[in-house]
Amino acid sequence: MVFSRVQHEKDRIEGVVDVGIIVISHFENPAKIRALEFLKDVLLWRKRCLIPVTAFLGAYHILTNYLRVERVAAYEALKKTLETKSPAFYTDVNVDLAIEALTNAMGYRIESWDGYVVAIAKAHSAPIIYTVDKKMKKRVKDLHVINPIPEDVFREYNEWLEKNIG
Repeated sequence: MVFSRVQHEKDRIEGVVDVGIIVISHFENPAKIRALEFLKDVLLWRKRCLIPVTAFLGAYHILTNYLRVERVAAYEALKKTLETKSPAFYTDVNVDLAIEALTNAMGYRIESWDGYVVAIAKAHSAPIIYTVDKKMKKRVKDLHVINPIPEDVFREYNEWLEKNIG
């Protein structure tokens, strides 16, 4: 009995990683190194977190359309990370999870993508969502919503965005 409890704890999922962390770690900016350090721990399964593979599709959109990263550069950076085939990658988007995502979006008054991240966390009893989304932190109260980038570095990142992307 003790063995199975220890095994269960070892296999437990700690959290789910949102798209913003993927974005920040895939283009040059003041928070890139910190985001990459966190992402590396997740990809190497030192931090047992899930990353929805669909987050990479959203990251490409954000990088190219909002942050003006050149398309080939965005593609190459994201492709390189996906090619790690990390056990952290979460690939299951089924109908029930999509319904739960919409339910979460409606109930928390958040974006449907954020509702999907919450649905994954709840489906895997993961207590943490790692995100840079301040709105999610205010609205999702039944999970821990944490920005893994230190506050001072994240503030510098936002100031840099204002100055350079504006």
